[in-house]
Amino acid sequence: MYQVDLNSDLGESFGAYTIGLDSEVIRYVSSVNVACGYHAGDPLVMDRTVALAKAAGVAVGAHPGFPDLMGFGRRNLACSPAEAKAYIQYQMGALGAFAAAQGVRLQHVKPHGALYNMAAKDPALAKAIAEGIAAVDKGVILLGLAGSEMLKAGQAAGLRVASEVFADRAYQADGTLVPRKLPGAVIHDAGEAIARTVRMVTEGKVTAVTGEEVSIRADSICVHGDNPSAVEFVKDIRAALEAEGVTIAPIARIV
Repeated sequence: MYQVDLNSDLGESFGAYTIGLDSEVIRYVSSVNVACGYHAGDPLVMDRTVALAKAAGVAVGAHPGFPDLMGFGRRNLACSPAEAKAYIQYQMGALGAFAAAQGVRLQHVKPHGALYNMAAKDPALAKAIAEGIAAVDKGVILLGLAGSEMLKAGQAAGLRVASEVFADRAYQADGTLVPRKLPGAVIHDAGEAIARTVRMVTEGKVTAVTGEEVSIRADSICVHGDNPSAVEFVKDIRAALEAEGVTIAPIARIV
């Protein structure tokens, strides 16, 4: 019997700007990654998003990124291991305060954007992130790209780790994501994305953009909620997985 978590990046609105369809998407996922104010989000949005997750019975995780509001955390920044560790702890602390105020425990940490992608390949950066999390709370799960340096570092730091796959992103032959700046990085055909997702969960395989079959572990599936068709897409992915006998559950029940 298969089990998988469905996660989505929420709380990415900021000030007067609303990004994403959080209140709709949250109905179909089992875990949420809440922006912590560095790449997106602000105190009111963070508080509101934690409350939304609590009301929906959905697990809450921190989604820390680079201090890069203008670039939405998607630009590679020069960052020492000491800085990365401090960034992670600062943002965990911020979201953790809102969670504690509402009686919610942080289930996981999932780095955002460029920080996530850089740490997938950079052992020193991955180590700093993992050690930063472990120093704050060893009970928190590190959610990272399947097969990445970040998951290896998490295990070395004594953390539980969960392997994440992406429903609407293309993969390279080494198991990393095709960079967003390249053509074909995002899969826009919902049917294709759903079929690929079901296969990653039930067969542990995905076809790379170059045609190779890549082995992949899927503990959690990221579904994006920041476009008009997101709600229907998330709903359809969940339905397709359940039709294959897959149980949707929070990460903590899977790893």
